[in-house]
Amino acid sequence: MYFAALLARTEDGWEASDTELDDVESLSDLAELAREASPEDDTVLVLIEQEDAWFGVVRIDGEDDPRIYVSDAAAAARSSYGEILLTDELLGRDPDDDDVVDLDSLDLDGTEDGDSEDDDEDGTSAEAVPHSPVGDSQILDDLGVGEKELRLLDADDALSSIAEALGASEVLETVR
Repeated sequence: MYFAALLARTEDGWEASDTELDDVESLSDLAELAREASPEDDTVLVLIEQEDAWFGVVRIDGEDDPRIYVSDAAAAARSSYGEILLTDELLGRDPDDDDVVDLDSLDLDGTEDGDSEDDDEDGTSAEAVPHSPVGDSQILDDLGVGEKELRLLDADDALSSIAEALGASEVLETVR
């Protein structure tokens, strides 16, 4: 079970709306959804919580690139919603280095099983996603939630704590 909400900062304060992520397939889709929530190019926060295991914050400021923070990358990687946030850049991967192997340099004699010892069930390296926070830990500094506070939040009440610090807890609870 997951919960996702958009918090859009307006001149009158924060406005909240719940959102379904079923049709969101990429970070670009998510950013576009957030931008639609604020026609004035104000700050929009996408808050995502998955089964009290992890939470994520995506910040969109006008047409700027989205800024992302995920509390536990490994837990988020097991979620289709988390996978939207875990970009190559966020995980420190080179998007052009898709483990491309020069096939001419390999000695393929037909005895290979094609599986690497460090691959897990879905074919990704077990070490590729850390069991720790990833992303911009200063994403909410100017809004009253510092890096240290953000890293100390528990996934089970993080969104409520963030909303409280923003002065938006009432509007968030209306959509929860």
